[in-house]
Amino acid sequence: MSKHRVSRRQFLSYTLTGVGGFMAAGMLMPMVRFAVDPVLKASEGGDYVATKQKVDDLTEEPKRVDFTIKQVDAWYESEETQTAWVYKDDKGEIVALSPVCKHLGCAVAWNTDKSNPNHFFCPCHYGLYTKDGANVPGTPPLAGLDVYEHTTKDGILYLGAVKPHKGA
Repeated sequence: MSKHRVSRRQFLSYTLTGVGGFMAAGMLMPMVRFAVDPVLKASEGGDYVATKQKVDDLTEEPKRVDFTIKQVDAWYESEETQTAWVYKDDKGEIVALSPVCKHLGCAVAWNTDKSNPNHFFCPCHYGLYTKDGANVPGTPPLAGLDVYEHTTKDGILYLGAVKPHKGA
């Protein structure tokens, strides 16, 4: 037996400290996991979403293409419908433009303003964009429409992340 004896007061102090430490760890672990878990998850960046648009059906006239993405907000998963204006340019390359106006975020539409034909028009503040998505000087937007990354697979158009317009 050891010559050093633990008093009742020391024993109670060690016991309460140990129990308190376990309780604190039990409360802190979920908080630490909540903060660290999203960092450890694999990134889904760079994924492309399939549209219902066949590449062979695209022309030089911009066409509205709706597509659905899966959105995760904490534990709630939902589907969100987004839109792109897609056409083939003079070289036959696909151009996919975001419909979000760079002025205040309204939705632009192709060829809806009779006084400015063949332009993207924002009805909120009369913003204008050319067919390639560049902003028309003298109108409210200060930057061109964002451009979707895109690829094709089996004749179907796939859209990816949004990038700023090159002319901006």
